[in-house]
Amino acid sequence: MTTSTETSYLGALEPGNGVLVGGEWRAGSVGVFDVENPATREIVAEVADGGTKDATAAVDAAVAALPEWSAQAPRARSDLLVKVRELMLRDVEELAALMALENGKSLADARGEVSYAAEFFRWYAEEAVRPNGDFGSSPAGGTRTIVTHKPVGVAALVTPWNFPAAMATRKIAPALAAGCTVVLKPASETPLTVLAIARLIAEAGVPDGVVNVVPGEDAAAIVSTWLTDPRVRKISFTGSTGVGRILLRQAADRIVNTSMELGGNAPFVVTASADIEAAIEGAMVAKFRNGGQACTAANRFYVHADVAEEFTSRLGAAVEALRVGPADEGSDIGPLISAKAYAGVSKVVDEAVAAGAEIAHRADVPESEGYFYPPTVVTGVPADSPLVREEIFGPVAPIVVWDDAEELLATVNDTEYGLAAYVYGEMGEALHLAERIDAGMVGVNRGLVSDPAAPFGGVKQSGIGREGARAGLEEYLETQYLSVAW
Repeated sequence: MTTSTETSYLGALEPGNGVLVGGEWRAGSVGVFDVENPATREIVAEVADGGTKDATAAVDAAVAALPEWSAQAPRARSDLLVKVRELMLRDVEELAALMALENGKSLADARGEVSYAAEFFRWYAEEAVRPNGDFGSSPAGGTRTIVTHKPVGVAALVTPWNFPAAMATRKIAPALAAGCTVVLKPASETPLTVLAIARLIAEAGVPDGVVNVVPGEDAAAIVSTWLTDPRVRKISFTGSTGVGRILLRQAADRIVNTSMELGGNAPFVVTASADIEAAIEGAMVAKFRNGGQACTAANRFYVHADVAEEFTSRLGAAVEALRVGPADEGSDIGPLISAKAYAGVSKVVDEAVAAGAEIAHRADVPESEGYFYPPTVVTGVPADSPLVREEIFGPVAPIVVWDDAEELLATVNDTEYGLAAYVYGEMGEALHLAERIDAGMVGVNRGLVSDPAAPFGGVKQSGIGREGARAGLEEYLETQYLSVAW
């Protein structure tokens, strides 16, 4: 049930007027859509349903705000980003409760996400005032070359439901630091957190029109409107590889600057030399954070034969000890996001069991109307099973036993994805394996790779570009060089 605090915070958001254009909160041109709590299936809010009319109005506002915002001194933009971070940390409990309400994740996960999300504003406040350019003589002489950078312009940001705060701030903060204005489409499953952050951005003093938000159920219509608008010069999307392919085709028509953070199928490798206790601790974070609903989640476990029995037994004990339930009951693991997600995870596990795999360990789940899937360890999984070939996006840990490093690497790299990976072992051995894994990010003896100061992104069909670090700012800048007669 929704608490009085959550009800009060929700009411202050006025989600029925959840379209933000040019500093004005308004109703959606399509109507409203429901937001469901996946732990109870309770409808917790009716949110403004924006459409193509709202999408175009948002671009109008972003274009109007661009000249003044891009001309602001970097220090002025930096100070505003610092203020946004302070406001997010002030409201950490309210934001966490709101996120748990619409997403279902545990309060511990939600609080951690708010702190992580706020950190992007601090990082890019610092990056905003660090100029990056070049100056020098041309090789032929007689001229000087000046290299500078300019904001891309209006940026369209499209965010997913699994990390509604962090995926928004990871895009908004560098865009604003670079001097861009933005139009943002949050996931229809979890729009409330973004609406709350947008209000904090306004409270911090960011000018009207710099950040515009269009929630809506018809994502294709909204995003297509932006991609076909010649005034939009950038799209940053986080979501599935399938949708990413569609957006890339659309972006190609106008050669729009693109950043894509797409699907993953992260391997978690445990060598014979691994510290098993550390590996279990890392596995619990890499696999079960946010209920396994993360693109960086450990999707398939490759454990050396010499330690497979010990690792499986200890991981199983840790999984069985997990508390599954609604966020307000102090749970470790919440529900999956929807009935569709629950059916998808159930299907791939059931098919693996029917093909000979075994459910070795499972946590208990509450009797509930919610979409609670039990955290599960599966053994006897062939290396070519769909359970390890497909992204599970749920709290399921399939274990494959290995004993030959070359065969292991061939198997690990035999996928279209290359976002994240994890390796546990003696440092020299672990680093040797990590460098040969086709992934944009590898956690070596740790189960978490996300950091605002590090370049987040993948290779192969896991994406294009990077978020975080200096690279994240450069995604919103265009390079310009001036050839000066000397």
